[in-house]
Amino acid sequence: MDDDIPYLLLTPGPLTTTRTVRAAMLQDYCTWDDEYNQRVSDIRQRLVRLAGVDASPDADQYTSVLMQGSGTFVVEATIGSVTPTNGKLLVINNGAYGHRIAQIAARLNICHQVFEVEETRAPNPDQIEQVLQQEGDITHVAMVHCETTTGMLNPAAEVGQLAQRYGKVFVLDAMSSFGGIPLNCRQSGVDYLISSANKCIQGTPGFGFVIADRKQLAASQGSARSLSLDLFAQWQEMEAHAGKWRYTSPTHVVRAFLQALIELDEEGGVAGRYQRYTQNQARLVEHMEALGFETLLPRSLQSPVITSFLFPRDTGFSFVPFYEALKRRRFVIYPGKASQADTFRIGTIGNVFPDDIDQLAIAVGEALQELNLQI
Repeated sequence: MDDDIPYLLLTPGPLTTTRTVRAAMLQDYCTWDDEYNQRVSDIRQRLVRLAGVDASPDADQYTSVLMQGSGTFVVEATIGSVTPTNGKLLVINNGAYGHRIAQIAARLNICHQVFEVEETRAPNPDQIEQVLQQEGDITHVAMVHCETTTGMLNPAAEVGQLAQRYGKVFVLDAMSSFGGIPLNCRQSGVDYLISSANKCIQGTPGFGFVIADRKQLAASQGSARSLSLDLFAQWQEMEAHAGKWRYTSPTHVVRAFLQALIELDEEGGVAGRYQRYTQNQARLVEHMEALGFETLLPRSLQSPVITSFLFPRDTGFSFVPFYEALKRRRFVIYPGKASQADTFRIGTIGNVFPDDIDQLAIAVGEALQELNLQI
């Protein structure tokens, strides 16, 4: 753990960044400056490469566009910009973030249908195919890749290939997975992939981005239900003016994000980061189970991003005292979000390594002792 940070964020983002990413924000930039806009263009190209399509014959099929705000801003920009007034969106929901997509569709008066799945179950592609066969007016399909409500990794490639087979536009909320879990947009049938600067790429909060099929994005012109969240207009501005944003961009965060992308390459790209995150998560579960905790999900459904643990039964366990005891030991974890069980969550992404997880296990043991909890 770096000595210059007060605590380690074991969350799904914002997350612990490197000293060099933080240092990149110490310089001011003008949004009209060519040097700054060249950095934006560099970021856009790097994002397309991370989507696994740059080396393919269809490299020009995809483009990328950055958008101010949190991840939810970018999800709303995408849903609200690419679903036409005569379209119908199928939302696959097995957690809080799938539900949020449905909320966005409802608020924007977008015709939509929700395919509900229990939080602790992965969506079944065969059942989704039945819906696509029965509901011929569906034009778009949206789902979350890593549902951080529980830590579930959903079958993005299988659903994307289904959408492609039935001629549907596939929107993937890869907020907590992109950059940390391998995914090829073209092979997975993804038309729009949405993520954020402060997740697996390990940047800081302030903007998100969309990697999009160029033809689909071009066809969305005029469909946006918002001025500032018009994805097509933002893309056109960046294309026409070499990386310039329509409205004031988060310059410091952009510079930090470029540094984070460079460091991702230095780690071995997505494959290298996925290996570290997987090691972190496996070691976390091993330690926590040894201490008496149980995971909400079976291992086969867990992502390497975040893991939900059940409150130990009949022990008097309470999250807030446990959280505070860990924070005093420089570890910050996350409250639970599952609706059907009492849980807390521990993230394993960011500038976190297996040795940090070992230290966390020691801290958990000390916290249990301090709180006089027997598991």
